[in-house]
Amino acid sequence: MKYNPDIHKRQSIRLQGYDYSQSGLYFITICCYERECLFGNIINSQITLNNFGELIKEEWLKSAEIRKEIELDEFVIMPNHFHGIVIINQEINRDFIKNNVEASDNNVGANGRSPLRQEIQSSPPKISMKPKSLSSLIAGFKSATTKKINMIRNTPQNPVWQRNYYDHIIRNDESLTRIREYLQNNPLSWENDQLHPNNPSKW
Repeated sequence: MKYNPDIHKRQSIRLQGYDYSQSGLYFITICCYERECLFGNIINSQITLNNFGELIKEEWLKSAEIRKEIELDEFVIMPNHFHGIVIINQEINRDFIKNNVEASDNNVGANGRSPLRQEIQSSPPKISMKPKSLSSLIAGFKSATTKKINMIRNTPQNPVWQRNYYDHIIRNDESLTRIREYLQNNPLSWENDQLHPNNPSKW
């Protein structure tokens, strides 16, 4: 499938007034800094991940283990960008918080704060965002992968990702099916992809 402007426009401004922590499905795209191909190569219309690409995959799968409100659907790692479908399920999150608050009532740490409260307050400094939200997920994922990649290549402070990211709210089954197909076919259209470093792009 070729680049579809209805699915995948560069404008990544969050929808004004929309609560990105509420339950729902979201299609997200994150692109490497200056569209550098860091994660592997397309060979015979299939992505072959290198060590960095495998690291990206591992960290993305880990996101659903760390964040109980998150479920992962289809995703694809391309040479210089990442696409994924994220499900935020706040019913799961509310049950998780309730159970942990009850357990922590009798298990307060030495610093006088419960483990749950400590986890919620552990977001990176100078980043203001709503906890348990899409932006919180992306910020954590980008931070963890950037740190690990820079440790491996000995390039401290170097950017790995572009500053922003694209998101699309998936509102019905038809849209979900269309985006899943787009992700599955993405390696097939790599040469024509607007994120390919040799092609003109708004990214």
